[in-house]
Amino acid sequence: MSEIVRIGAGKRWTDIVVYGGVARWVEVAENTADDVRGQIGQVLRQLDETAAGLGVDRRSLLEVVIYLADLRDAPTLDELWDAWVVPGQAPIRACVGAALSGNLRIEVIAQAAVAGG
Repeated sequence: MSEIVRIGAGKRWTDIVVYGGVARWVEVAENTADDVRGQIGQVLRQLDETAAGLGVDRRSLLEVVIYLADLRDAPTLDELWDAWVVPGQAPIRACVGAALSGNLRIEVIAQAAVAGG
């Protein structure tokens, strides 16, 4: 059995969990004062940054689950996503509406293939 690696483990959650060659993590916008377009852009950049820290890139994404505070923002998400995702290398993706806290407009759960783990 592979070892579970927890990066940034805290009392309530862990920043990244790696198991069986798959890293799992959550991204939310750091600046919630931004509008939905700004928050989506932040989250996409953060996905890139976290993946790079794991030694991979967006082509290694396996699955992305996106929670939007308002599903009417889905067209904005799709526009930015389509410009961001690598053609022919898109992960599986789901997008659902959710009651997010504060002024959060988007929350993302990501899984990516990584070496080791």
